[in-house]
Amino acid sequence: MDEAALTEGTNLFPLILLLLPLIFLILKHLKSKSPISLPPGPYPWPIIGNVHQIGKQRHIAMADFARSYGPLFSLRLGTQTLIVGSSAAAAKEILSSYDRIFCARYVPGVMPEKSSEFYNNSIVWSLECDDRWKYLRTMCRTQLFSGKAIESQACLREKKLMEVVGFLSSMEGRVVKLKELAFVTALNMISNALLSKDLVSLEDETAVARMLGCVKKTVDVMSTPNLADYYPILRGLDLQRLQKKSRDSFVELFSLWQPIVKERRERKGSHATRQHDFLDALINDGFTDDRINFLLGELLIAGTESTSVTTEWAMAELIRSPDSMKKIREELTTEINKSTLKDSDLRKLPYLQACLKETLRLHPPGPFLLPHRALESCKVMNYTIPKDAQVLVNAWAIGRDPMSWEDPLVFKPERFLNSIVDFQGTNFEFIPFGAGRRICPGLPMAVKLIPPVLVSWIHFFDWSLPNWGDPKEIDMREKFGANIQKEHPLLLIPKVRKWPQVCA
Repeated sequence: MDEAALTEGTNLFPLILLLLPLIFLILKHLKSKSPISLPPGPYPWPIIGNVHQIGKQRHIAMADFARSYGPLFSLRLGTQTLIVGSSAAAAKEILSSYDRIFCARYVPGVMPEKSSEFYNNSIVWSLECDDRWKYLRTMCRTQLFSGKAIESQACLREKKLMEVVGFLSSMEGRVVKLKELAFVTALNMISNALLSKDLVSLEDETAVARMLGCVKKTVDVMSTPNLADYYPILRGLDLQRLQKKSRDSFVELFSLWQPIVKERRERKGSHATRQHDFLDALINDGFTDDRINFLLGELLIAGTESTSVTTEWAMAELIRSPDSMKKIREELTTEINKSTLKDSDLRKLPYLQACLKETLRLHPPGPFLLPHRALESCKVMNYTIPKDAQVLVNAWAIGRDPMSWEDPLVFKPERFLNSIVDFQGTNFEFIPFGAGRRICPGLPMAVKLIPPVLVSWIHFFDWSLPNWGDPKEIDMREKFGANIQKEHPLLLIPKVRKWPQVCA
């Protein structure tokens, strides 16, 4: 009997080995079904979860889910858990109360391979807020975003604005793509702060198209839904070729300033040079070319995209709101009735600032800010957020929440006059730049770039739609992406206003 039993046990052993993976999967499935109090959400389908319910306009779909399931809800995207906060209270919990836990970054699979070279030199996609990330933030804040650094660029910004005014004067009576114009203006302002050089000329249509194309390809690839995000086991396969496209777009982008970096290194090597811009600071600090490329790419893409998108939305809202446009013109006439613009003039324009805030409320450049990741499991609003869950804050929905805003869908800049609500990250009903540790580091520069561009367009020009179209009929439909853009670009025709003396 003992020998028979031993033989039978020996015969069963291979079968048990074969069944072990199946047993493991069953146990893992049962474990995943153990009761944990996730935030409510729609029932996930097997394998795909809720992927099929999101659609192309993700920010709108997420706002709809919030109306059905509450301000904090959960979705299943393939094998991944997604938590979305859609109210000021939820945003405060995620970005303030539990900021230490949620300050980690969820990095999309489309980003370049997870090499230390990329992630150790990224202020946007650094996996955690470690010492290296803090050093980069401090360096950027000191060299680029401090009050002193921004003030030192005031004359340059004024010069660039008047160059744009001259260019627009030469375009009088012709159709202008406002977003492209804002993009080039912001690009050259930022590139001068970084490299002391324009990257493109307004008159060079080929160079402008190339630069726009590089940034657009990079942003589009990063915004494309990726199977590797739903099923991380597929990341190494790159089935959609998105990682390859991402690498190629970054290489093309880096090539635009690599000659400048090379020349600056050679100049530094030939004789001692005085540090005068951000590139010099990076070279003097021992940054390699790859580290410089990644950091410059992040700063240029983030700065140009958010500035150009916001400026286009602001002009679209103002063209559709003649009363608001009239009030800005009256403010400009009273405060700066002259043919040049100074950086200091902006402090005297409260209604213009209110218009900018109202634009950012309705059209935050990043609808979900950027994805956070839970460093550990925790309780938020009485629900469990599991470790490594992706966590989003729907800034677009929060800015349109009727619990926080009266007439939330109406463009009404007056709501910000004599109001203490600001976008510095302490008023959680209004967080277009985020809050907490991961608040946009370029916020101080953004508020110095967007208003003067708007002022120059409004102060020196009257605008009309092609074919004398009705401003109230401007198509305001949105196109979802890393930034929410107008689905159809804003096309306007400039006419030089009579009273300012503008030279082409």
